[in-house]
Amino acid sequence: MRFILTAGGTGGHIYPALSVLEEIKKDKTNEYLYVGTKDRMENDLIPGMGIPYEGIEIHGLLKKNIVRNAKNVKDIVSAYKRCLKIMDEFKPDAVIAFGGYVTLPVCLAAKRKGVKVFLHEQNMLPGKTNMFLSRKVDEVFISFKDSKSKLKCKKVVYTGNPVSQRAIECKPYNKTELGFSKNKKLIIIVMGSLGSTSVNERLLDFLRTYERDDSEILFITGKKSYSELNNNLIVPKSTKIVPFFENLPSLMKSADLIISRAGASTIAEIMATKTPSILIPSPYVANNHQYYNAMDLVNKNISVLLEEKDLDKNSLIAAIDKIFEKDNLEKMKENLSKIKDISSSSMIMEEVYKELKGKNDKKSKKEKN
Repeated sequence: MRFILTAGGTGGHIYPALSVLEEIKKDKTNEYLYVGTKDRMENDLIPGMGIPYEGIEIHGLLKKNIVRNAKNVKDIVSAYKRCLKIMDEFKPDAVIAFGGYVTLPVCLAAKRKGVKVFLHEQNMLPGKTNMFLSRKVDEVFISFKDSKSKLKCKKVVYTGNPVSQRAIECKPYNKTELGFSKNKKLIIIVMGSLGSTSVNERLLDFLRTYERDDSEILFITGKKSYSELNNNLIVPKSTKIVPFFENLPSLMKSADLIISRAGASTIAEIMATKTPSILIPSPYVANNHQYYNAMDLVNKNISVLLEEKDLDKNSLIAAIDKIFEKDNLEKMKENLSKIKDISSSSMIMEEVYKELKGKNDKKSKKEKN
């Protein structure tokens, strides 16, 4: 079978797509194509992985720039026409979309050509593109059960986030290889691959002074902030500073606490690795969706919420101390252990294959009649 995957803009959209692609690759007869933008992270990342790639010229609509939006609408129309040609040239059996404005012309062109279209929504609150497309596609897959009521598709299936499957399958990292003690608690602080300047600034006093006999810290700054922080920040010996960590879920399995943003992929990895967390949602994202992602974990009593506006040395220490109280930590771990692991990528492709089989069976019936 032939599949087009489309997602763009951020790792939160792209990495779930890559996780599903790994499932598609298990059948060696399958063929695939990734459609993304020409100017965002997927344009370099995907071809660099040896994945067939088609970049289209498209930009998102802006709230306050009418002149720019006039050009952007033209780009969307041109992108749609290009996507119609891609459908004719590649002849996919299905399109699977994971969010980002690039998916709009791809999915609309696929529907125009009679191709089955599937969406995956990573966040608790669906993005604008997925909200619009949910009315038109064949099936929507969701990461949070409560998202179902917010989507208009007749068939909505809870599958979880595909990045969780990779996190479930990875082996725990030996933290002693990083110089950490086997017998002390490990706290990971990370605000995404690029980091967060606003959060990093609020963490400085905490990092300079936080030292406990029973715990150690790995501070993953993000690539942008590493040089400045590593060269100018004097921290206790129990704290290590790195710009990036390649296989974070494996290290999370050896950690006792993660302090992070509340992006969809991070949430999925927290639940898959069963790691207690303090979540600091980004207030700069659309519809404040990270806050609602975080609240889902808070309501399950597997996380503590700390809003960025309230973040300082004292509030963070209070949140850590609260989690590390014996009864609280044990209860949080118990609640995490009750979360059922979902093989999300496998489940998504089972649904896709089932839908395609139904379509082919109907086609065969018509041809016989």
